[in-house]
Amino acid sequence: MTLRVIASGGTFDKHYDEIAGKLGFGPGHLAAVIKRARITVPLALEELPFLDSLDMQDADRQRILASCVGAEEPAIVIIHGTDTMRETAEVLGNAKLGKTIVLTGAMIPYEIANSDALFNFGFACGVAQILPPGVYVAMNAQAFAWDKVEKNRAAGVFQAR
Repeated sequence: MTLRVIASGGTFDKHYDEIAGKLGFGPGHLAAVIKRARITVPLALEELPFLDSLDMQDADRQRILASCVGAEEPAIVIIHGTDTMRETAEVLGNAKLGKTIVLTGAMIPYEIANSDALFNFGFACGVAQILPPGVYVAMNAQAFAWDKVEKNRAAGVFQAR
């Protein structure tokens, strides 16, 4: 099975600009993440314009949906910002595509020490291969149905709702 991986930005792919003292986007990290995670299943990587999920508009969610519709692969992992991951998952869930779609991200950018990006990505790739068709959020070593999850901002984790 080949997995489609769609990168849309979020904290996962942010870089720290030491001069400006800010996080922003640069080249994507997924090639390095895939190599470091030692993933051996074939992957098709697609990079959409990187956005902080707080900046995502309906058109951006439709672009992600269009990528999922057009994907030949039956299993898709989407790298997405955590703040509005649930909203994008709802758009995908309501589309009922008949594919297994797993959204994941990170609370700490990949390039920062103690990031959860590598683990969350590997976990999402694993569950995307075994979950039945549907839309899921995979964070914190848990996979949630898209309509039964929420981000607990105070605790910095995703949980069942």
